[in-house]
Amino acid sequence: KYIYIPCSLCVMLHQHLLDVNHLLPQPPTITLQSPKDYIIDPRENIVINCEAKGKPHPSFSWTRNGSHFDLDKDPKVTMKPSSGTLVIDISGEKAEAYEGVYQCTARNEHGTAVSNDIVIRQSRSPLWSKERIEPVVVQLGVSLILQCRPPAGLPPPIIFWMDPFFQRLPQNARVSQALNGDLYFSNVQMEDTRSDYICYARFPHTQTIQQKQPITVKVLDMDAMNDTIVAAYFNDTDFWGDSPAGQRRPSFMTPKGTNSVATVLRGETLELECIADGLPTPDMSWNKEKGDLPSGRFSFHNFQKTLRVTEVTEADSGDYRCTAKNSQGLAHHVITVMVKAAPYWVGAPRNLILAPRESGILTCHVGGNPKPTITWSVNGVPIESDPSRKVEDDTVILSDVQTGSSAVYQCNASNEFGYLLANAFVNVLAEPPRVLTPPNKLYQVIANNPALLDCAFFGSPIPKITWYKDQQTSILNSDPYVLHINGTLEIHAAQPLHSGKYTCVATNYLASKENHVRLEVKEPTRILKQPEYNVVQRNSKAVFECKVKHDPTLTPIMSWLKDNEELPDNERFVIESESLTISHVTEADEGTYTCIMNTTLDQDSASAVLTVVEQPDPPTDLELTDQRERSVQLTWTPGDEHNSPIQKFLVQYEDSLHQEEAWVNMTEVPGTKTTVHLDLSPYVYYSFRVLALNDVGFSDPSLPSKQYRTNPAKPDENPSEVEGFGIKPNNLVISWKELNGLQSNGPGLQYKVSWKQKDVDQEWITETVANTSQFVVSDTPTFSAYEIKVQAENDYGTGPTPEVVVGYSGEDLPSAAPDSVQVEALNDTLAEVRWEPVHLSAVRGRLQGYKVPMERSLHKEDSQPEEAQVLVFGENKTDGRLPGLHPYSLYSLDMRVFNGKGEGPPSARQQFETPEGVPGQPASFRVTEPSLDSLTLVWTPPEEENGRLTLYTLRYQPVNTTSELGPMEEIILSPNETVLTVSNLKYSTRYKFYLSASTVKGSGPTVTEEGVTIMDEALLRQPTIAVAVRSNLLAFGSVNSSVGENGAVISWEYWGVNKNVYVEYNAENSKEAWIKKLVNGTQTYLIKGLKPGTSYRVRVVAKDHLDQTIHSTDELVITVPAMPSRQLDIATQGWFIGLMCAIALLILVLLIVCFIKRNKGGKYPVKEKEDAHQDPEIQPMKEDDGTFGEYSDTEDHKPLKGSRTPSNGTVKKDDSDDSLVDYGEGGDGQFNEDGSFIGQYSGKKEKDTAEGNESSEAPSPVNAMNSFV
Repeated sequence: KYIYIPCSLCVMLHQHLLDVNHLLPQPPTITLQSPKDYIIDPRENIVINCEAKGKPHPSFSWTRNGSHFDLDKDPKVTMKPSSGTLVIDISGEKAEAYEGVYQCTARNEHGTAVSNDIVIRQSRSPLWSKERIEPVVVQLGVSLILQCRPPAGLPPPIIFWMDPFFQRLPQNARVSQALNGDLYFSNVQMEDTRSDYICYARFPHTQTIQQKQPITVKVLDMDAMNDTIVAAYFNDTDFWGDSPAGQRRPSFMTPKGTNSVATVLRGETLELECIADGLPTPDMSWNKEKGDLPSGRFSFHNFQKTLRVTEVTEADSGDYRCTAKNSQGLAHHVITVMVKAAPYWVGAPRNLILAPRESGILTCHVGGNPKPTITWSVNGVPIESDPSRKVEDDTVILSDVQTGSSAVYQCNASNEFGYLLANAFVNVLAEPPRVLTPPNKLYQVIANNPALLDCAFFGSPIPKITWYKDQQTSILNSDPYVLHINGTLEIHAAQPLHSGKYTCVATNYLASKENHVRLEVKEPTRILKQPEYNVVQRNSKAVFECKVKHDPTLTPIMSWLKDNEELPDNERFVIESESLTISHVTEADEGTYTCIMNTTLDQDSASAVLTVVEQPDPPTDLELTDQRERSVQLTWTPGDEHNSPIQKFLVQYEDSLHQEEAWVNMTEVPGTKTTVHLDLSPYVYYSFRVLALNDVGFSDPSLPSKQYRTNPAKPDENPSEVEGFGIKPNNLVISWKELNGLQSNGPGLQYKVSWKQKDVDQEWITETVANTSQFVVSDTPTFSAYEIKVQAENDYGTGPTPEVVVGYSGEDLPSAAPDSVQVEALNDTLAEVRWEPVHLSAVRGRLQGYKVPMERSLHKEDSQPEEAQVLVFGENKTDGRLPGLHPYSLYSLDMRVFNGKGEGPPSARQQFETPEGVPGQPASFRVTEPSLDSLTLVWTPPEEENGRLTLYTLRYQPVNTTSELGPMEEIILSPNETVLTVSNLKYSTRYKFYLSASTVKGSGPTVTEEGVTIMDEALLRQPTIAVAVRSNLLAFGSVNSSVGENGAVISWEYWGVNKNVYVEYNAENSKEAWIKKLVNGTQTYLIKGLKPGTSYRVRVVAKDHLDQTIHSTDELVITVPAMPSRQLDIATQGWFIGLMCAIALLILVLLIVCFIKRNKGGKYPVKEKEDAHQDPEIQPMKEDDGTFGEYSDTEDHKPLKGSRTPSNGTVKKDDSDDSLVDYGEGGDGQFNEDGSFIGQYSGKKEKDTAEGNESSEAPSPVNAMNSFV
């Protein structure tokens, strides 16, 4: 039964076992030995390696040619310490004396291991035998073989042909070296004649080169020689070669015949060779019959004469055909390849660790052809029958092993091509379990990837491994968990829920051992937004975005590659957290850019291509072909497109004859074409150039083509835009658009101008002019029709027959006005006018219509008219409507006809009136002076009264918090009223007012306004600051504020539809968020908790259901009055009270001590005490006023020395004028004549004495503190 173990786990397990095995008993294991066939250099000491390990460390011995090799008897042979490696000193000895078959044995108390048979042979490089080599004379064209036949060496030498100067002789398909070293000529040529064909043999071990005697080759051309010379050669020299000299079909020089056999060993390199003669030199080819040559393992060498197949397998057996072919025919040779095999391992025996009474199997699985023979040994001795072991061909079955039966078993597999020897120990141990994985190891994997939790273990018998997760008691041995034979727990696709603590327990009958590991499953790193294909212009900026999501506990590192290499070290490349920016892009920046996001566990990458585009290079190689009188063909070569396909070409020309250095667009050509047929004009000196256009723009112009001149000719066309008109009543101006130089077709361009009066029998009058675009005919009748034509001519003839156009001479002002003008008002905004048309003869020009200037007086009584309004009617009209009139107005008008020259005289002036209409809405309307039960309304009359106002209609109704309307009230007002106070209203209620004006024609449009009565009469007593606030989208009206000690009252007008209304405020210049208060259903709000002396910004806003501001008032700044200045009452601070008590107690103790010493039982005047102490802090009382000096309360209320003056500059009496009498009992305290305090130290009031001895300073802790400052 085979169980898959991941390779990485095998490596880790192997390392852990190494750490354990060095502590456990272990039979020997061979770790290093010399190769089986060991060719030594006779000039160096012989070193035969043999290293082994085991516990305890093994001892070593050797056999030579099957017999014990006693190292002590040969002083030249030593063994390295703690090693079995032999060192043979051959100085003064011949190395061949130590040739033989050596075998190393390593043994300890648990078994014996043996090495391979190591065959020691000395390398040899014998000299070439002396021989006399006759020159080789050969006829031209025949084949030739120059044999090398080097002396046999160990190992075989490497052969090559050179001249005496060590220059390799040239080889080719005709002349080449075979695998055996001979030099083959398929046919000889005259250049093959030379006397220095030398075969060299290099012996690799001794690094020596031997050379054969030079061979001379003479090639004879028999056809060029006479019989005498030929006879001389035949008499003196052997004539080599039995092949014909002329052209011939190929035949094989090696191998001979049509078939041969080759044998090769499995795993080695097969070399098949076919060399053929023939003239001409044959070409060689190879194929395998019934199959193909092994893919990837075959190659041809030596000019196709050698087929080489590496790492041969049994499948390479078969027939290989080589074919030689020239113009005369072909030849075949079939080589049958047989693949044999020396023994090779299919499965070498593996070491076993067994517990007592356990069973095990050693298997020696080998392959080979022929099948190898397998023999078994134990501790180097052929195995014997034993009840505890049974040998079955390639298997040894061990059963019920016992303590102390550890041993090393040898498997030997051999056939005629070689042998294999393997050691495998059986170590019988009884060991409790050990967990080799480090404790508390942390495993981190990415979600959906396999998680492999190691539990490398050791024990004998093999422990049983079980796994648990967290505090669970169930064994993890089902989906999604897989337990491997090496103890590893695998989770095929780990998920975050698999994170946690895992415990593996290794158990055998001796003990149990557990180990804990932790698994953390992380979110995968994913690129959310991949970089995109980028096409940018050169010198612009390219930006690749790469936005990534990763596990927050992993540290990502982003890197960028260009074409799978690092980015150039250039400041133009800027890598940011989620992007790569390339500035000033150049063509070198093109390529594939890859964003790679790495964490310690995974990575993700994405790529995009940057393409740099720019305008194309200018076309080149302009060429003019198919040149004709009026056409030419232009061809060119496009320039580099720079990654943006050319859309079209623009062909321009320059006429150096008429307008030099002025390039004119001629035609456009699709971008897929590079030739165009151009139609030309006569009498032009053409130069052409071409521009290419792609998505970026036009290229620079190409270099101009050669100049191409066309011959002059008569004009092909006449001037265009011919017309006739008059600028005076008695003239006719004939004008046209002149021909340009390209249209003139030749020199001497002139214009023949012809005219005659239409419908009058007369001849054409003609004038010829040049370099002008008009001609004036004088003395013409007013506004008469003329036929006109203009024809071009030059020195080579006249143009085509011109077309005749009709023009008119000049106009004059009309001479008459319309008759019978009548006006009628149809309604208050529309009137109709009628008239009789003017006779055409009085028009004196082209009739264009009628003009009606009309003026309006604002009212019938207003004598000042408004600015005139002009209406225009068409030339065929005899009546028209006058729309857009104002009601209750007086209008006057006249009428006049006009032509191209101007207006004629006016008709008689007409007046008409419009009747009254309904008025417009009042010009303004607002609600003011809110109170508990009334609101004052103020308005102004309509701007458009449209008649005499008769009354105003006022309607109003309450509006509740849900914008529902209450019952409607109506008041009729006289037309001269503009102010009204509406009383008997409910407090704190919103009202909606509707106001309209009326005339006798009816009521005009209504204007609406809303107002709110206030909620508290006390608010009216506060000073009010009225702030005019600009209406915001007609939702908010005025905003008012009043400030008092208990806060600020904000009132406003609002008639918007949004329900969520807030008062927002914060301190002026504050960066903090606005404080919001919802105030739906009211139009007043009291803001409390404002700081005195602070200014606040206040606004009222309306928001929708998404909390987006829809309407807002302007910000209102209010200032809360500052409170009266109060000095900080530090006396209320706890820390200060404690400090003062401590200081007072200390002073009292000092004074008592002082008084006891100075005044033991008697009276002591205060003045004497003061004189004696002279304490600067205790000044004497003034004799003149009977007060304590510095502490007296004089008229000027001087502050105490060192004290702090209050902020108002005075010392309050309550704080500094306390008398010492206040601290005595009753009224006994009094002053004597010298100002001392009577009874201060009297014996009957010792308690009072202590109290009265305090300073006259006020008892306030503030003042007490000030005295110590």
